[in-house]
Amino acid sequence: MRALITGVGGFAGRHLATYLVSQGNMEVFGCVLHADQKRVGLPPNVRVLEADLRDPQAVHDLITEVRPDRLFHLAAQAFVPESLRDPWGTLENNIRGQVNLLEATRRLGLPTRILVVGSNEEYGQARPEELPLREDSPLRPSSPYAVSKVTQDLLGLQYFLSYRLHIVRVRPFNHIGPGQDERFVAPAFAKQIAEIEAGLRPQPVIYVGNLEAQRDFSDVRDIVRAYHLILEHGTPGEVYNICSGQPRSMRQLLEIMLSASRVPIRVKHDPSRLRPVDTPISFGDPSRLRAATGWQPQIPFEQTVRDVLEDWRKRIRQDKEGWN
Repeated sequence: MRALITGVGGFAGRHLATYLVSQGNMEVFGCVLHADQKRVGLPPNVRVLEADLRDPQAVHDLITEVRPDRLFHLAAQAFVPESLRDPWGTLENNIRGQVNLLEATRRLGLPTRILVVGSNEEYGQARPEELPLREDSPLRPSSPYAVSKVTQDLLGLQYFLSYRLHIVRVRPFNHIGPGQDERFVAPAFAKQIAEIEAGLRPQPVIYVGNLEAQRDFSDVRDIVRAYHLILEHGTPGEVYNICSGQPRSMRQLLEIMLSASRVPIRVKHDPSRLRPVDTPISFGDPSRLRAATGWQPQIPFEQTVRDVLEDWRKRIRQDKEGWN
């Protein structure tokens, strides 16, 4: 069986590739945009190909070469502030890439099972009485990124209804873990703490945004396991939340990291880290996913947060060794 992961060089893509290889019954292919993304953090037996998903011919050639039995479409511009700075860049990247993948699969007549990855950002600002968010909750996207994910989500539904492609849609909530980009909240905290511990900052101060916002965090290693399970056992055309069902504040996340810090650290608010529109609280209902697959989170939140911090300690240590 052949699996193709788009965005294999990204945060979730690397973890998914590692997980699929560990299952032992799949030949795993990955797609990246740039050649320099090819091997970082990936198992050696993952075959990585280069393609711009915005190019229809490049995508057609990719799908023709791999002929995947399973297609995990993870590639996307996923940083909300970047989508606010460049709305069209995010919309074009996320929507066009998926259209090209679906069209190539359809035109080649392949029986590929396709996972379309949306986001909890599709729900936007939920009212208190609407929590926890279920798959039939209203969609109120509050950023161009969220709009792009709603579009990807509904395109997946449309291609199932119109062409009967085997498409399963998911809406993962916030996922964190080792290897995440520092633009996101948990690694942003962890990097600052690791730099302070290493003596790389002039003062032992960590800068933060809104600590009162509450999100539904899961470990990325649990999330990618859910991706695999739902593509095997989910109903084509259906959509599934992937979440813990429990809200946790940014303050709670930070306090776990600070309790593990090796030096005293002060906290200072930075207005530049605030979003123009922020959702006070968001958490989901994973009942539909659990009914279909039996999935449960396996990695405790506290362990995940400490793993993120340890990952950044390792990165900072390697960087310092490289300077010497």
